[in-house]
Amino acid sequence: MRIEIDEDLCCGAGTCALIAPGVFDQNDEDGTVILLDATPGAERRAAVEEAAERCPTAVIRIV
Repeated sequence: MRIEIDEDLCCGAGTCALIAPGVFDQNDEDGTVILLDATPGAERRAAVEEAAERCPTAVIRIV
C-alpha cells in the first residue's frame, strides 16, 4: 500500500491524524495534513482506509 495526498486541497479537519496517528499528522501552523509514512504496513490498512473515507475534502489516495 502506498499513500498519496493532495496537500493543496486539505482543509485541516484533522480526522486523518486522529484515526491513523502513525501515518498522518497536522501542520502546527495551518492544520493541514503531514504524511508521516507513505508506505505503512498491512496492519495499518484499515485505519488508513477509514481516514481516506472520512476525509471531508478527499485528499487521501491509496494506491
